[in-house]
Amino acid sequence: MSTYVLVHGAWHSGECWERVVPLLTAAGHRVVAPTLTGYGDTAHLLGPEVGLDTHVDDIVGLITEEDLTDVVLVGHSYAGLVISSTANQVPDRISHLVYLDAMVPVHGETAADVMPFTQAMIDQAVASESGWRVPPLGGMDPSWGLFGVTDPADVAWLRSMMSDQSVRCLQQPVRLDNPAVNAIPRTHIHCVANVPPGMTRRPVPAIQPNGSPAQVWELETGHDCMITMPAELTELLLKLG
Repeated sequence: MSTYVLVHGAWHSGECWERVVPLLTAAGHRVVAPTLTGYGDTAHLLGPEVGLDTHVDDIVGLITEEDLTDVVLVGHSYAGLVISSTANQVPDRISHLVYLDAMVPVHGETAADVMPFTQAMIDQAVASESGWRVPPLGGMDPSWGLFGVTDPADVAWLRSMMSDQSVRCLQQPVRLDNPAVNAIPRTHIHCVANVPPGMTRRPVPAIQPNGSPAQVWELETGHDCMITMPAELTELLLKLG
């Protein structure tokens, strides 16, 4: 069976996968859903030095220290950057890359290159009193929900796990210069409901880096589909394991 490594996005923690982990485990797979440095129960470790490279080291370290192989590496949102650089370092351990409503970079790009609206968050953080803290997105129309989550109980649960992010996460470039990473199959899962204006994604190229046709699936839900549609998300992920 495969090992699923589920990597959360900005401001979240590994707790956000709580509804997906048991479903994948029940299907016989090993599942790991770590919390990246500076989030959740590691929020006390957050500082201006924490960046994308820190989070790549988190996941590379997890995979190598646990000697994980045949890994289905899932990156949500910002973690699309994390899984890309991770695969670049340990391509022989990764069987599939899943970009879950995620940033999908090419070599040398930062978050602001992939999604230009993040530049405003960078500018605000640099101009703030701290000079580096990026608070969770807020102030959106309630109809869009909190990262697409609209149920009041779920919104409260999501808020309980959220914490700030370091601006360095949005400034450091992705490394995708290892030719071996191109052989890894990719799947893109797009959440297509409750999408706020301006939150646009790049079109997925028709051909994957490995030469295969692109595989793009859609979920009729908001951004945090692991909270709003865990069973449907799991069903898609199980097709890859």
